[in-house]
Amino acid sequence: MMVSNNSVTALLFLLLAGFVSSDLTEDRKDCADKLVTLASCLPYVGGSANTPTIDCCTNLKQVLNNTKKCICILIKDSNDPKLGFPMNATLAVQLPNACHIPSNISECVDLLHLSPKSPEAKVFEGLGNSTKTNSSTPISSGN
Repeated sequence: MMVSNNSVTALLFLLLAGFVSSDLTEDRKDCADKLVTLASCLPYVGGSANTPTIDCCTNLKQVLNNTKKCICILIKDSNDPKLGFPMNATLAVQLPNACHIPSNISECVDLLHLSPKSPEAKVFEGLGNSTKTNSSTPISSGN
């Protein structure tokens, strides 16, 4: 039986897509507990607060020190209704800057193993370009 090159290519693509999806699913599981610590950031990334709280920034710094990939996943999933809360991806990208924590959103393309030409990679590129300097100071959470 002779198999065409197109069939082999299609099969390899499907297998690789399965691995990427599987990796992302595992990454989501690994990051779930880390992202829970960012609950204090919800008012900011949801658009109801002008600045993040000090608690938010402290927790964000810990998450970024442990794994930047988790923030990338959160931003990638920002429009997913399964996320369970409203989130503005542009504000999420600006969060490290608002907390005065150095970050580079373009690293997400590599961290999530996205094809640089994929629509998802273009979204990260666009979000990275939309980041602006924010001179605000985090506010106390009042706790």
